[in-house]
Amino acid sequence: MASKIFPNNEHALERVARVVLGLGVISLAFVGPATPWAWLGVVPLATGLIGSCPLYTVFGFSTRRAGAESTATPG
Repeated sequence: MASKIFPNNEHALERVARVVLGLGVISLAFVGPATPWAWLGVVPLATGLIGSCPLYTVFGFSTRRAGAESTATPG
């Protein structure tokens, strides 16, 4: 069920980049111009950790390598 809502559609390097970017933007809430906009970094952080981008799902797009199978057991 969760794989239909949050399909793994991000490449591993993209996931790492999203997590780093998210943490960098969130750090602006504590260092630098402390504005509430810095909390938008939660979006790339969450999508990077989950491995699924909702916009990719809506538009049927994926950066995940073709043929890369999940290690999870089918359910």
